[in-house]
Amino acid sequence: MQTSGKFVLLSAIWGGSFALIKVAVDAGVPPVWVALSRCLFGALALWAICLAQGAAVPRDRRTWGHAAVVAVLLNAAPFTLLAHGETRISSVLAGVFNATTPLTTLVFVLLIVPSERMTRARVAGLLVGFTGVLVVLGAWRGLGDDVVEGSLACLAATACYGAGFAYTRRFFSGGDHSASALSAVQITCATLQLALVAPALGGVPSWPGVPAAVALLVLGAVGTGLAYVLNLDVIRAAGPAVASTVTYVTPLWSTAVGVVLLGEPAGWTTLVGGAVVIAGVLLARSKPNVRISA
Repeated sequence: MQTSGKFVLLSAIWGGSFALIKVAVDAGVPPVWVALSRCLFGALALWAICLAQGAAVPRDRRTWGHAAVVAVLLNAAPFTLLAHGETRISSVLAGVFNATTPLTTLVFVLLIVPSERMTRARVAGLLVGFTGVLVVLGAWRGLGDDVVEGSLACLAATACYGAGFAYTRRFFSGGDHSASALSAVQITCATLQLALVAPALGGVPSWPGVPAAVALLVLGAVGTGLAYVLNLDVIRAAGPAVASTVTYVTPLWSTAVGVVLLGEPAGWTTLVGGAVVIAGVLLARSKPNVRISA
């Protein structure tokens, strides 16, 4: 498969994951168990890939220590928050809120990566992106408690992603280990973390039915396992800048899948607000010459 095809497939997988989460939580699966199932099946898929590739497993404490931190920020916490958010709001809204991830990533990169600096374009991009979130919510009309809770949970998840990507850039992505091996270690750490807290937070789950079970299996093995490999292939072939633009496409898929397959509504505020969020991301990612002095 060519790089363009992998890019489209990756965006479709990640965009469709919001609908799979919705199927699971609507069947009564507690959010923390949705997150655990996703990580468990994802870890199994990634270790199978490592075995097929003959990838060396990291054994040093430093790598596993950083992997444990990244697992909390990129997997255990946000996966749980997203699933909880979708108990209150539609998968369409959750997918649109996920498009703010580059903005939250920028905030944390500016905080912990010394070489990065704030610019006027980045400030403007953050403000435009925040405005887009308000448009998505239709904040001027007033918000119900469920919408506020669900939206805040999804935005908290993107904040976790932002912190996790910044941390990964500084502490975890370097070294000689393969990306598939690092990903397998990371998702394994997340699985263990969630396994420790899931019984306390979510109780003992019951059988959710075949559709929800299949949704969880696909969400983990494909949405986490296969997606990591596709993302790596796109990065290697086209570079990280091109690969990161998948974030702009996933809301289109999440909206289409949510509307067509789940019958969820997508009003003009969702569509216009999502476009404003993406405009803010594009503006924040621009690189003007003028900087704001610290």
